Amino acid sequence: MKRGNGISMNAEALRVVLVTAPNREVATGLAHRLVQDKLAACVNVLPGIRSIFAWQGTIEDAEEVLLLVKTTADRWPALEETILREHPYEVPEILALTPSAGLDAYCRWVAEETTQ
Repeated sequence: MKRGNGISMNAEALRVVLVTAPNREVATGLAHRLVQDKLAACVNVLPGIRSIFAWQGTIEDAEEVLLLVKTTADRWPALEETILREHPYEVPEILALTPSAGLDAYCRWVAEETTQ
């Protein structure tokens, strides 16, 4: 889709990235960094999730915070690199999902906000 501002964007070029963090402080710090560095247009911070997972031979049960990061496919490599560098977990959850559809104006906004 061609936009008046010269940015072409469709939903398939966006990424919604799921990242868990151990607490609100870490999550908020990551969120601010990603938006400030134009790696994400928006990050939702959802506290109070409970994660039950297998880790190093045991079943863990932890309170965590979920980040929903909105970015583009172009910004994905730098976003992943930043999270890996700044995240306290040895193996953080970083899952990029590709939307099949989205509001045109929202897709354009994400592209505009993540353009360097």
